[in-house]
Amino acid sequence: MRRLKGDHADNLAPSSLSVAVSELGKREKHLRAAIISLGCAKNLVDSELMVGALLCAGIEITNDQARADAVIINTCAFIKSAKTESIDAVLEAVDFRDSRRRRQALIVVGCFPQRYRENLAALLPEVEAFAGTDEVGKIADLVREAVALRAMRLREESRLSRGAQRTRESGGHGPDRARRRQHREPATEMKRTVLTPLVMINRWPEYIPCADAPRFRLTPHHYAYLKIAEGCDHRCSFCVIPQVRGRQRSRTPEDIVAEARALIADGVRELNLIAQDTTAYGRDIVRRRAREAAAATGAALAGLGADGAPTLAMLLGELQKLPGDFWIRVLYTHPAHWTDELIKTIANCPKVARYVDIPIQHINDLILHRMRRDTRPEHIAGLLQKIRDAIPGVAIRTTVIVGFPGETDQCFEELLEFVKCARFERLGVFTYSHEEGTVAGRMADQVPEKEKRRRMRLLLREQRKIARDIAASFLGRRIRVLIEGNGSNDMFRHAAFSSEHGSIRIPGAISSEIQQHDWLVGRSEIDAPDIDGRVYVRGKWPVGEFANVRVIGHTDYDLVAELETARQS
Repeated sequence: MRRLKGDHADNLAPSSLSVAVSELGKREKHLRAAIISLGCAKNLVDSELMVGALLCAGIEITNDQARADAVIINTCAFIKSAKTESIDAVLEAVDFRDSRRRRQALIVVGCFPQRYRENLAALLPEVEAFAGTDEVGKIADLVREAVALRAMRLREESRLSRGAQRTRESGGHGPDRARRRQHREPATEMKRTVLTPLVMINRWPEYIPCADAPRFRLTPHHYAYLKIAEGCDHRCSFCVIPQVRGRQRSRTPEDIVAEARALIADGVRELNLIAQDTTAYGRDIVRRRAREAAAATGAALAGLGADGAPTLAMLLGELQKLPGDFWIRVLYTHPAHWTDELIKTIANCPKVARYVDIPIQHINDLILHRMRRDTRPEHIAGLLQKIRDAIPGVAIRTTVIVGFPGETDQCFEELLEFVKCARFERLGVFTYSHEEGTVAGRMADQVPEKEKRRRMRLLLREQRKIARDIAASFLGRRIRVLIEGNGSNDMFRHAAFSSEHGSIRIPGAISSEIQQHDWLVGRSEIDAPDIDGRVYVRGKWPVGEFANVRVIGHTDYDLVAELETARQS
């Protein structure tokens, strides 16, 4: 780790700040911190690790921002909307701090400061400290330094305010005014440097989570995200993730299995495997081992290829061996890295959910080439068919981007037609986000925002019809669900009769009595947390446990079911 070099000082008067931190330790028995986590599940895991590190350092975590000595905002900067959300969250925290708890330190961490590391102090001078994606385990020290810096800022603000008041009272005159101004200028400049925000960012991220790192989960007790790698080696033309997260860095299989075992022992019933590209898992390990061996021996190693690297298929096989009743869900795969071995492994591992998250982004050959996706339309179509043939009952989720530079009406129509034919069980649609620093951001033929939104609406309208048909196909079927929580009649009515979900569709004999029962909210094997549909279950059942249910109705995206028995053993 190193401090950012730039227009501001490389270090921030460490002797003065160290004294302030020391004084803080004498005054405070403990500190309280609040954390705001934005962005994806991968960011959430970082937040959980930061909370774990803070608790181990004796810093209390609070959900009440008004009681916090420091507020940590873990940001996202993937696309424009994420950047806007991050900036808004920071400014809202500044307003809250200034009106409710002025001595509160603000710390901005994660992807936003990592991406905009050159201009942070100018962008958000109200913030006490910035840290990138590599400083997860060092957050406790940063909190202490930021709180000390905030106290110094308030003292300096008070001193300047008193000086201004005296100047107003004296009319700004005095026989030695010029001499005193000349004497104070160096000290004032030093104060200005000392009060500059702390910036702690590693230009080339190296951090990899490990099973031994303290972690406090922020998800419900029954499911967890398991990060198997950091960073990304792809160079998609629209994406900034490699700039922000660095090159791919996979965890060892032994470390991942150790964490999975601990999570299962803690009551987790669903492991969601995540990375920037889970299907590229392990490819970098051989490369890293070769570099380490070369450094140790002083000579490069020849002949090391991918054969010695662990793979996602191998990892799934090891996780399948763990005792217990749980799902394994694989998220964020890349179509270029799927193998026959991986497909076979998923088909042969009953604990691995029959659910494939495989963002294709587009299907037109020209657009795929401009996106630098390393795939061709025929490969994508063939892969999807191969997955469906080998894994009965599989649900395929994908995401696509509309309005990419150069996407003509013909290109879009090709994508629309493919969605109709592929009939994805789950589909997310994004409009292209113009991002500075990307290859796509410099491309000609940018599509107007209005046209992007029109194309998105057309795709979503078509997908809604497909989703409705797929939901209807579950009527009468018996499925297994993971119960997420207790519902209410009002909640059920809102979800089942809203324009977002579509009107409920239930046979008339059941429909008349459907609103007179207790309701549970669950997810099926083909529904990932937060992004897919729900199953509303009539009856009572322990939260966080699996239940066998029979589907009796559906909306466009959700299912309605009843428990098979009063209480399965």
